[in-house]
Amino acid sequence: MSTQEKSTRLGREELAALVAADIKAGSFVNLGIGQPTLVSNYLRPEQAVTLHTENGMLGMGPEAHGDDIDEDLINAGKIPVTELPGASYFHHADSFAMMRGGHLDVCVLGAFQVSATGDLANWHTGAADAIPAVGGAMDLATGAKEVYVMMSLFAKDGTSKLVEACTYPLTGVGCVTRIYTNDAVFLITPDGVRVRETFGTTVAELQERIPVPLEPALLG
Repeated sequence: MSTQEKSTRLGREELAALVAADIKAGSFVNLGIGQPTLVSNYLRPEQAVTLHTENGMLGMGPEAHGDDIDEDLINAGKIPVTELPGASYFHHADSFAMMRGGHLDVCVLGAFQVSATGDLANWHTGAADAIPAVGGAMDLATGAKEVYVMMSLFAKDGTSKLVEACTYPLTGVGCVTRIYTNDAVFLITPDGVRVRETFGTTVAELQERIPVPLEPALLG
């Protein structure tokens, strides 16, 4: 089909709902710190998605609120979460073995930059006063079968975060398969970057601001 164009940009919650809807039923999924954590709130029971968190849990549910908050039950971003029936807990080393061993179908990560070939930079901007903290991102980027990125498409200075080549230190090489932003969804393919759909803009308008050749979605 051709690229779909919707009239308004997506908000954070709408974007999280879109990502959740795209995750295949029965998948094992890790949600990174930041925007990706919102995805847990929009997964439907019939999807039977099992959420993994690197601090040692399978079967994580949506964020906890009010009386459901248990301060001992948190995700990797220290956000209180719920547990689903059948949830299990394990050592940090076992959690990383799952990540590194190719047992996750999808991970959803934030990013500072993504290149046209799917390179990911999401842990350090290179600033002299920044604290390097790659954490488990490199394990997820290389271990998950698919890597989805959720990010704002443009930095505060208006420059594109979808770039020809990353200028920040890399987290993973050629690992990103999809990019979800408030303005558009991009697919990283062997033939280049394809725009699956846009929100409040057009492919032509995006091309004026993004230094990467953009292709519309394939017909059919």
